[in-house]
Amino acid sequence: MSIVGPRPHAVAHNEHYRKLIHGYMWRHKVKPGITGWAQINGFRGETDTIDKMEGRVIYDITYLKNWSLWLDCTIILKTIKLVLKDSQAY
Repeated sequence: MSIVGPRPHAVAHNEHYRKLIHGYMWRHKVKPGITGWAQINGFRGETDTIDKMEGRVIYDITYLKNWSLWLDCTIILKTIKLVLKDSQAY
């Protein structure tokens, strides 16, 4: 596991969503992370609807296509800011 990357999902989620969301398995091209582009953009926590999971996947794929050291540093800094200021962060 790395610090930044798509958050891992349970195997059951992988099997379910790979059939429903185009590009879902692209998330597995890199190591999963503790935080990610989707998380700092509001797609963290439970994904109880297909729309939430689809939003997370879109952000994860955007991260994969635009990866840079600068993007990772930005995500880490924004994560720290969210944890310190947002009472809903976990």
